[in-house]
Amino acid sequence: MITYTYRIAQYLSFIYFKIFHRFEIIGIENIPESGAFVLASNHLSFLDPPALGCKINRNLHYFARDSLFVGPLGFLIRRLNSIPVNRGQLDLGTLKRTLGVLKSGEPLLVFPEGTRSIDGNLSQAKKGIGLLIDKAKCPVIPARIQGSFEILGKGMIFPRLGRKLIITYGTMITYKELTSSCSSGNRREEISELVLEAIRKL
Repeated sequence: MITYTYRIAQYLSFIYFKIFHRFEIIGIENIPESGAFVLASNHLSFLDPPALGCKINRNLHYFARDSLFVGPLGFLIRRLNSIPVNRGQLDLGTLKRTLGVLKSGEPLLVFPEGTRSIDGNLSQAKKGIGLLIDKAKCPVIPARIQGSFEILGKGMIFPRLGRKLIITYGTMITYKELTSSCSSGNRREEISELVLEAIRKL
C-alpha cells in the first residue's frame, strides 16, 4: 500500500524537477498497473531514485545504504520504501527481503552498475541484478535517465538549476526473453549484460 509520506514525496519531487529542470518523461505507458517487475536504470546522481519514481503510480521500492537507516533520516527513508543494503552488496538477508517485495507483486528499482557513474557514461553491470532476476524470475523494464549527471553528478554539492532532465521507460522484457539465449553456466552474468544493453539502447 502506498503511504501518504510516499505520495507527498512523489508530488514534491515532480514539482521540483518540473520547475527547475524542465522534466520530460517518455514511455510512462510502459509501466504496468499491477504485478512485480524490476525497473533497471543507469545511475548518474542522487537525484535518480526520486526522478525515476515520482510519476510511477506504483509502490516502488528502492535500495539505500544501511548506514543511512539511523535517526530521523532512517525513519523517513523507511517510509519511502527503502531497503537497507551493505555497501551495495546483495547479501542473503537483503536478497530474501527483496524477493519478498517482488513476490508480493510490487516493483523494485535497481541500478545494474551498482553505483553512480563517475563520467556520465554507462559502466559494467554487476552480477547482482542477474542473480536477483534469475531468482525472482520476474520481468524487467529498462529505463534511461539523462541530464542528472550534469545537474548533480558525483562530486557536486549543489544542483545546477535549469539543466534539463529526461527519463525514458522502455518496454517490458520477460524473464523468458532475457534467458532464451543465455548459457546455463553464465546465465546470471549474461542476464546482467542483457539488461544493461537494453538500457543502453534507450
